[in-house]
Amino acid sequence: MVDIRPVLTDADYEAWREVRIAAMPYERCPSVAELRGMDRPGRLLTLAEIDGKAVGHGLADRSTEPGRAVLAARVRPEARRQGIGTAVLRELAEHAVAQGYERTGCSVDDEGSLAFAERFGYTEIARQVEQIRAIDAEPQPPAPTTYRIVSVAERPEVWARAYDELALPTLPDMDIQPPMQVTAEEWATEWINDPAAMFVALDGDEVIGVAGLMLDTDQPARAEVAYTAVRRDWRGKGVASTLKRTSMAWAAEHGITEIYTWTQEGNGNMRQLNEHLGFRYGLVSVSVRARLPLQFAE
Repeated sequence: MVDIRPVLTDADYEAWREVRIAAMPYERCPSVAELRGMDRPGRLLTLAEIDGKAVGHGLADRSTEPGRAVLAARVRPEARRQGIGTAVLRELAEHAVAQGYERTGCSVDDEGSLAFAERFGYTEIARQVEQIRAIDAEPQPPAPTTYRIVSVAERPEVWARAYDELALPTLPDMDIQPPMQVTAEEWATEWINDPAAMFVALDGDEVIGVAGLMLDTDQPARAEVAYTAVRRDWRGKGVASTLKRTSMAWAAEHGITEIYTWTQEGNGNMRQLNEHLGFRYGLVSVSVRARLPLQFAE
């Protein structure tokens, strides 16, 4: 018999993380501190336990897409096909309906997970591709002459300014419909986790570009590429490439041997830049959506 309960203690958060790492070993998992920092009204994390052992977990939260809930039910590989994922998803869906959501969605990274989602009415709307780059000896790029690159550790105040000056104008350019809505608080806490690994391009004191890395304490030799964007009037001038090469050189200096990113299939410019920088292709992630309430067989 599976027991589903909310995540409350640090030990619960760590057990939740262990399930996430077992189910998605290829993607960084937020730390306990990061997960606690994301707590807000309406957000729900659950554990699914059998005989006191965590075999699955759930996440229900608001999405960056207005009016949509994110529901994610994950199960350890060795515990799948026992109804655990269905039980977790039922709890999450009921919670989302109680919160007033009428739509939900998530991303699935394998055929089995896609088939599971389709059982409950989810349909595919888009795909993202994983791009991976091995890090070896990475030279610093030539210093630009018309702008300068600084780390957020050097200029902490620029990250908040980057939200207004860069994130808000460029997020609508992503191949995501409707456009993502990210709050200033989320930008400050969820889009950066080490100021030394995040870089900003400045024209005078104006933010014209950002790029960097999200570090992984569970796999220190691996990092995820953070949000990369350049102000529209500075595109085509090598800013994104210089920022990315700067972060790759930083990675080499700090023992990171592999970086990865997820890019929307419709974002050809970023995929081409990554290809030019030596990234290869990995997994494909499918974005799926459904109407609430979900339909569960009795």
